[in-house]
Amino acid sequence: MHSAIKVLTKNLACVAMALCSLMVFAQDKPELTLANVYSPNVNLDNYLVSEKYDGVRAYWNGKQLLARSGNPIQAPAEFIQQLPSIALDGELWFGRDGFGRSAGLIHRIPEHPDYLSEWQAVTYMVFDAPHQPGDFNQRLAVLNTLVLEDTQIEIVKQWQVTNHKELEQQLDEFTKAGAEGLMLRLTSAPYRGQRSNDLLKVKEWQDAEAIVKEWLPGKGKYKGMMGALLVQLEDGREIRIGTGFKDLERQHPPKIGSKITFKYQGETTNGLPRFPVYWRERLD
Repeated sequence: MHSAIKVLTKNLACVAMALCSLMVFAQDKPELTLANVYSPNVNLDNYLVSEKYDGVRAYWNGKQLLARSGNPIQAPAEFIQQLPSIALDGELWFGRDGFGRSAGLIHRIPEHPDYLSEWQAVTYMVFDAPHQPGDFNQRLAVLNTLVLEDTQIEIVKQWQVTNHKELEQQLDEFTKAGAEGLMLRLTSAPYRGQRSNDLLKVKEWQDAEAIVKEWLPGKGKYKGMMGALLVQLEDGREIRIGTGFKDLERQHPPKIGSKITFKYQGETTNGLPRFPVYWRERLD
C-alpha cells in the first residue's frame, strides 16, 4: 500500500510538472502580426513597401529567440550577443531561394558539424519592434537608431509607391530577381498580434497553410507512391492537392498531422482555393 502511494505521488508530480511546462510554453508563444492578402482597393498612401523575405520567422523577446510556434531557437551565444535588449520581429534569411537552409537552421542542434558555420552565414532581417509604443513609422524610427554595424542584423528597407501600377511593376521586377514578393505595412498601425490589414502580402500567386490528413495512393507512373494529399484548411474544410511534388516527396510525403504551405490562383465560387499546388512543408 505504501509503495502504491509513493508511485501515485510520483506520477502526480510528473503530471504537475508537465502541466507547468505547457503553461510556460503557452505564455512564451509570441503573438505576431500576420498578413492578409493585398487587393487593389487599398490606399497605398497609407502603406510602406518592402521585399517579402523567404526565410523563417524569428521573434526576439529581449532574452530568447523564438520560432513562430513559440519553440526556442538554439542560436549560438555569438549570434545572441549581437541582438539588442528590445524585442524584434523578423526573418532568419539566407538569401533568395534559401528557405530550406532557414528551416533546417532552427532545428539544428549545436552538435551538428555545420551548426556554427550556418549560424555565421544567416542574416536576421528585422522589420518591426513589437514592444515599442506608437505606430509603425515610430517603431521603424526606433529600429533605425540601433547600432548594427559588424552584426548579422539588418533592418528591412521600407519605401513608398505612388500607385498600383508602380506596385505591380515592382512586384514583377522583384519576382523575376528571385524574391517571393512584396509586403505592405500600414504606417499608422500599432503592433497587433493578429491577422489584419496592418500587414499585406503582395505576390503573383496566393498561398495558404493546411494540415495533412491523409495520403492518397498514386496511379500510373506514381503507383506505389503518394498520389495526392488530403489536407484540412484553416476553416476546417478539406481539399486534395495532387501537383507540385517531386518524386522524392511522393516517396516520402509530409507526415500525417504536419503543416504544409500550398500555392493557388484565386478561389472557386464555393470559396475554396483554385488550382492548389504543393509548395513545401512548414518546419518552423
